[in-house]
Amino acid sequence: MPHADSAYVPQGLSKPQFWEHVHSQLAALLEGQRSWVVNLANTSALIYNALLAYEPHFGSGDRAVNWCGFYIQSALFPKPKTFVKETAQTTAPGFRHLLLGPFCGKPACQLINIEPGRAKGVCADAFISRQTLLVPDVEAYPGHIACDGETKSEVVCPLIVRLSDHETMTVGVLDLDCLVLSGFSEEDKVALEKIATLVANACDW
Repeated sequence: MPHADSAYVPQGLSKPQFWEHVHSQLAALLEGQRSWVVNLANTSALIYNALLAYEPHFGSGDRAVNWCGFYIQSALFPKPKTFVKETAQTTAPGFRHLLLGPFCGKPACQLINIEPGRAKGVCADAFISRQTLLVPDVEAYPGHIACDGETKSEVVCPLIVRLSDHETMTVGVLDLDCLVLSGFSEEDKVALEKIATLVANACDW
């Protein structure tokens, strides 16, 4: 099957059936691949295009999901070399941030601060709390970072990797934006948490 067909959505699916379909398609797409760059790129593309094709709840009109992607701990990226000028901000001891990873949608914020006392925004809060945040109105969320002024609602899931039976590590977040208020439900939240777990543990970090 061509990889692009993974984003195909059959007609007549209920919301639970839709998310189960996306999860199963994603599991097959990730099988045998451990690169986090490759897997996150395919995950964002699959979710984004599947949601746009799911007319009953999202679709490509004024209810559309307008961004789907990842922010990842900066330490997991290759160290900048001569083509990236290092600054005091990127080399200061203890400085912590998330960097923009693979995504689908308009250009987005490149860096999110997660340093204690300086962190703000939905992605930073979800990463630090290790809890999914469902935001029905981004304008009402304290410290919201507006990458796209058209975004009205958001859901962010932490990517938590199981290292052993007693140890886990948060490597980043999965972030989705929508053009309408309350665009995501508790049902979507639970399904996306399951996807975030699948993706996080399918990669070598």
